[in-house]
Amino acid sequence: MQHPSTRTLFNYWNELRGARSAPERKNVDPTRIRHALSNTFILETRDNSDFTFRLAGSHLCSAYCRELKGRSFETLWNNRDRDAIKTLIKAVTEDHAVALITFEGTSQSNNKMHFETILLPLRHNGSSTNRILGAMSATDEPYWFGAQPIIDQRISGLRLIWPDDLSARSSFLDTGKAPATFADDVVDARNHRIAPVSARVHGFSARRYAHLAVIDGGRDPS
Repeated sequence: MQHPSTRTLFNYWNELRGARSAPERKNVDPTRIRHALSNTFILETRDNSDFTFRLAGSHLCSAYCRELKGRSFETLWNNRDRDAIKTLIKAVTEDHAVALITFEGTSQSNNKMHFETILLPLRHNGSSTNRILGAMSATDEPYWFGAQPIIDQRISGLRLIWPDDLSARSSFLDTGKAPATFADDVVDARNHRIAPVSARVHGFSARRYAHLAVIDGGRDPS
């Protein structure tokens, strides 16, 4: 985790949940994460439709030069990444995994900047499938930030941590270090997907699917 807001939100969420896989929405106290609020968001879904922003901090809205409340989270992403985002959301809401995403955003003038996003499971009215707590932060802020909206964004890296491993690996998430280097290619010249490759990420077994690094463990494969 590179950005202080990401670490602040994760540490608070991890403390709040205790031994549970996800904390209750009603127990989230904004004053405890006041230094990260401008980067924080809550996603919601109704009738299992797309997740939309229920709340979005001012930093997020500045990146897109618009109010995000009520807008779709999935449609922010480039078409090639939307299936991955849907799968990721399912892992967060149904399996209570934590996801850390890095991505490159492109402005309407074709300028580039980099972000990181964390998605955290959240319980609401007895369900963990209709809310997600998250943060999105720019790792660099060029002079044009807030003046040129981000109109395209593509995933550059992803780490997924399963709930049984969170306590043991929270220190790994909080190091601020980048994951081990992997090939950046997503598809070959004929647009064919690259097969997953076994790897090690900070000593943990992982499977590399292009720019997606899945850390094994936490679930019984049977």
